[in-house]
Amino acid sequence: MIDRRAVRSEVLLVLGVSLGASAVYSIIRIVDRLTYIAPLSQQTATLNPTVVADRPWLDLLYQLYYILSPLIPALLAVHLLRRDPEPHDIGVDFRRPVGDLWRGGALAALIGLPGLGLVWAAQHLGISAKIVPEALGEHWWSVPVLILAAIENGVLEEVVMIGYLLTRLRDLNWGMWPAIATSAVIRGSYHLYQGFGGFIGNFVMGVVFGYFFQRTRRVMPLIVAHSILDIVSFVGYALLKDHLSFLN
Repeated sequence: MIDRRAVRSEVLLVLGVSLGASAVYSIIRIVDRLTYIAPLSQQTATLNPTVVADRPWLDLLYQLYYILSPLIPALLAVHLLRRDPEPHDIGVDFRRPVGDLWRGGALAALIGLPGLGLVWAAQHLGISAKIVPEALGEHWWSVPVLILAAIENGVLEEVVMIGYLLTRLRDLNWGMWPAIATSAVIRGSYHLYQGFGGFIGNFVMGVVFGYFFQRTRRVMPLIVAHSILDIVSFVGYALLKDHLSFLN
């Protein structure tokens, strides 16, 4: 029989050292933005900023640290699921590469195309800050770092918020839709630093991804989809920002 108190404590601890803490930070950040002298639409949210502009080699080390360290909670979540008396399989593997790739690509198209419209609308409605996907500068390592950052986002968010959290909520006998909604709300919350558009878009993404996982029990297509979305956003902005005036 499952020890529900232990499972609840475990969930809070895993979220507390990962995306739950990010959600709390983002809530504080949106309060900061809303009480700032400038309107929200005139503020900027930079997703991949430079840390040490005058020493690129040191900036690279910082960027790699920020990419690798968040993967620890994802590894912890997988470890905890696998050490159960009846280990949970959430589909983080390479057993179905072709299927995972095409499903991930389809999900990326489903989320990404309407998402572009939402970003534009949220900015013009004044409910989001201007999103700057990257500000690393022009270095030989900028694009590889942006690709790695995109993959890291996909691994962390989909393993913890979908594979781990939905599995644990099922262990606690939560219904499918309350569990999906809770996961989606947390996902939206840790994007609030971008404004309310970030919350809405990521909430919808969380619902779609959560439903997909509940039907398939595979996280890998979600990692693929999330990585594609972020790679297109980060690298696309880096390559096109000097050529398309509406991005600036």
